[in-house]
Amino acid sequence: MAGNETGKLPQRIGRIEDVAYNLWWTWNPSARALFKSMDMTLWRETNHNPVRMLGKMRAADLRDRAKDPAFLQAYDSVIAQFEEYTAPDRATWFKRSHPEHQGMIAYYSAEFGVHQSLPIYSGGLGILAGDHCKTASDLGVPLAGVGFMYPEGYVQQRLGIEGWQQNHYERLDRASSPVRPACRPDGSPCVLTLDIGGWHLKIAVWRVQVGRVPLILMDTNVEGNDLRDREVSNRLYGGDRSTRLRQEIVLGMGGLRVLRELGLDIRLFHINEGHAAFMLLERLRELVAQGRSFAEARRVLSGEVVFTTHTPVEAGHDVFEEPLIEEYFKDFWPSLGLDREAFMGLARVPGEDGWNMTALALRLAGRTNGVSRPNGEVCRKMWRKLYEGRPAAEVPITHVTNGVHLPTWVCQSMAEVYDLHLGKDWKERQDDPAMWARIAKVPDEAVWEHHARRKHDLMNFIRSQVRARWMRDRIDPMQVLAHGSMLDPDALTIGFSRRFAPYKRATLILRDLGRLRQLLLDPWRPVQLVFAGKAHPADDGGKKLIQQVYNLAKDPEIGGHIAFVEDYDMHKAHYLVSGVDLWLNNPLAPLEACGTSGQKAAVNGVPNLSILDGWWEEGYNRQNGWAPKATTHLPEGERDDADAQGLYDVLEEQIIPLFYDRGRDGVPHGWVRVMKESIQTVGPVFCSDRMLKDYVAQLYLPGKLARKEATVAA
Repeated sequence: MAGNETGKLPQRIGRIEDVAYNLWWTWNPSARALFKSMDMTLWRETNHNPVRMLGKMRAADLRDRAKDPAFLQAYDSVIAQFEEYTAPDRATWFKRSHPEHQGMIAYYSAEFGVHQSLPIYSGGLGILAGDHCKTASDLGVPLAGVGFMYPEGYVQQRLGIEGWQQNHYERLDRASSPVRPACRPDGSPCVLTLDIGGWHLKIAVWRVQVGRVPLILMDTNVEGNDLRDREVSNRLYGGDRSTRLRQEIVLGMGGLRVLRELGLDIRLFHINEGHAAFMLLERLRELVAQGRSFAEARRVLSGEVVFTTHTPVEAGHDVFEEPLIEEYFKDFWPSLGLDREAFMGLARVPGEDGWNMTALALRLAGRTNGVSRPNGEVCRKMWRKLYEGRPAAEVPITHVTNGVHLPTWVCQSMAEVYDLHLGKDWKERQDDPAMWARIAKVPDEAVWEHHARRKHDLMNFIRSQVRARWMRDRIDPMQVLAHGSMLDPDALTIGFSRRFAPYKRATLILRDLGRLRQLLLDPWRPVQLVFAGKAHPADDGGKKLIQQVYNLAKDPEIGGHIAFVEDYDMHKAHYLVSGVDLWLNNPLAPLEACGTSGQKAAVNGVPNLSILDGWWEEGYNRQNGWAPKATTHLPEGERDDADAQGLYDVLEEQIIPLFYDRGRDGVPHGWVRVMKESIQTVGPVFCSDRMLKDYVAQLYLPGKLARKEATVAA
C-alpha cells in the first residue's frame, strides 16, 4: 500500500485493506466510523479515501490501532458484516426470487458516481449508475458495470471574483485509489488492442469493487498509444467530435471485447444512454461470425439488450457525421453482411442528417425505457418518427422511474430516527409502504430536532469550505460573502443544486428581484437561497447562469441571503439534500427526465417545491410538498415571468407562513407534517430497490427471451 512504512498492515488488522478496496464501506456506517476512528485528520485530508489514508498512516500508528481493544472490537464487527454481506452463498433477494437464473448483466454507462474519491462522474446520469450498481449488490442481482477510468475525471469548479466558472482538472493517483488491475481467468492483467478502421488502440482494464458488483473500467493512457490515443479516455465528456466518437467506440465495442477477455458470462446488456450503443454492432458481428444471417443476428440481439434513454432534448443526443463514421467502419460493415447504405440506415433518423446513437440503440434493443412517466411520454413522441405509422401511444418505449439508493443518501442523523422507529431492518424493507407508514407516529420533536442538527451541520460545513478557500487562495472578501459565510441556521433555507443547464432554469427565482428581496430580507420571516452545481466545461450559457447567481450573492444589499457552494460533488450533495429546509426544482416542463435530487431530499425529510415534471409528477400528492402552477402555452420569456410569479405566490401564501408557524415548544408542527408525509410517500416508491426490482420484472428477465414488439424502420 503506497506510503505505508512497512509495506503492509499489522496482521491483526490486515483485512481492513479488503474493506478499503471495496466501496461497500461507502454505504455502511460502521465501516465509515472505523476508518474515521483511525485518524480523523487524515480522513479529511484524503477526501475520505481509506486507501490513501492507510497509505499515509505511520507504521507505528497502525501498530497502535492493532493493540487498541476498542478499535479491535469495532474492527472485528465490521469484518464480520463485510464477510456476511459478500458471502457467495448469501440468500439475496435475487437468489430467492429467481433461483433458476444463469449468467450476468453488463451495465454500460459513460460515468459512474459511487463516491467522491473516485471522480469518474459528472452528475445525475453517473449518480444513477452508481446507485444502480450499489442496489444490484444489495439485492444480489448479478451485474457488472462497464465504463471508463478517466485519469483526469470531470471538471473541478473554481469561481473567480467575476463569477465565471474556471475549469480545473486533477490527475487521479491510481496507487492511492480503490482501483486494481482487472485480470483474465489465468491471472494475467487484462490489456488488449482494439483494431477498427486502421485504428490500433491499446486498452488497459481496471476493476473497482462495489459490494458484490465489479466495475470494469477502461483506460487508453497506455504505453504504446500515441498522445492523441492516450487522451481518448483522459476526461469525461472532453475533446472534439472525433475524440467523442473514439470514446464511444471504446466504451461500446471495446467494452464488449473486454468482457470476453475477462471471461464473464454475460447474458444480458443494459445500455444507460446512447454513449455505448456501438456495443450493439460488436455483438452483431459476433453473432454473424457464428454463422447467423444479419436478420437472425438482429433478432437474437433484440432479446439480449435493454436500452434506457433519458435526454428529452434532441440536441442532447450524440449525432456524428456519416463521413466520420465511414472512416472507422468502412471495413466493418462487410462483417455484418451489409453495404454502406444499409449500415448507415441503422442509425439514421428520417428527415435528418447524421449517425444518431440513440436511434441506433432504439432500432436494435429489444426493450427500451424512459426514466419517469412523463419522460416515457416525451420519449415516445420524440422518437415516433422511427416507427412506421405508429401513433405516439403505441411506440414501444416504456418507463421505469428512477430511484435513489437510500443507504447512501439518507443522512446518519435521519437514519438514527429510522432505526429507532421503523426498525433496524428498514434498509432491507425500504420498498414496503407499511413500514414507512410508521413515520407518522414519530414525535414531531424528534423529526425536527434531527433536521435542525443536520441544518447546523450544513452551515458549519459551508463555513469550513469558505475558510479553507480563504486560507488557500486569499479570495476577495465579497467572495467570502458569496460562498455562504453569513448564512443563518434559523432562516428558511431553500436549496437548488444540479447541473446548470438552461432548461433547468436555475435563475427563475431571481426573475423579480424586487419581490425576491422582500422575501429574503423580511426581519421576522427571512428566507435564504443556497445554490450549487457545475456547467459543462464547454457550456458558456450555463456558466453565465452561474455568474448571474454568483454576482447577486456578492451584493451587500442581499446581506448574505444568497450563497453559491463551489465545486458541487457527492460529498457536498449529502450535506445539501439533508440540511436545507426546502428543495427547489423548476425545469422547463416537460424537459426534466426525472430529477432524483428531489428524491434524495424527500427521504431526508426535506419537502419539494417543484414544477410537476419528472418524478414529482408521479410523487406529488398535495400534502408532501408544493407544486406551483407552470405555464406551457406562452413564449419562453413570458412563460418564465409567469412561472416565477407562481413560485413567489406559493412561497408567500403557503410555505413561509407554515415554516414560521411555531408551537409553544418551538416546533413547526404543520411543517413537520409535510416532512413526514414526504418521507412516507417517497421512501417506498422512489427508492432504488423498487427501481431495480421493476427493471428485473419488466425488462431484464422478459428482455432475455422476448423479441422486438414493434417493427422499426430499417
